[in-house]
Amino acid sequence: MKIIRLLGVFTGVTLAMMGGVMAMSNPGQNDYESYATEQLAGHLKQSVCTQISGEMKAVLRSGCKTLVDTGRPQMKSIIAQTTRRQNFVLFSIYQTDLAFSSPIPSYQFGTIGVMQKFYTYESDEY
Repeated sequence: MKIIRLLGVFTGVTLAMMGGVMAMSNPGQNDYESYATEQLAGHLKQSVCTQISGEMKAVLRSGCKTLVDTGRPQMKSIIAQTTRRQNFVLFSIYQTDLAFSSPIPSYQFGTIGVMQKFYTYESDEY
């Protein structure tokens, strides 16, 4: 009986410690904004800038990538304005809706933040 009680106490203490670590390492809004800006910039460089064709495609692709890099502060600001955070103490869920006018596609992202890491579970282009 003492072993079962001791095992129960040990399990409870371990779970409490894990919960404390998770709560302390729950990433904040600014961390998410930096993460999302990097992800969006990478996507634009890989998907949008590489679709440029024509006679001057090398110059235009380079210019596109430079424009993406130059626009990072503005991207971060837009992400900050269009993101909703649900804080569950141990983890957070972020919903970002980036709606642009045509011809630029709009995006919707769902991301979970836990233990200083982000995992995007939803990424829709519309």
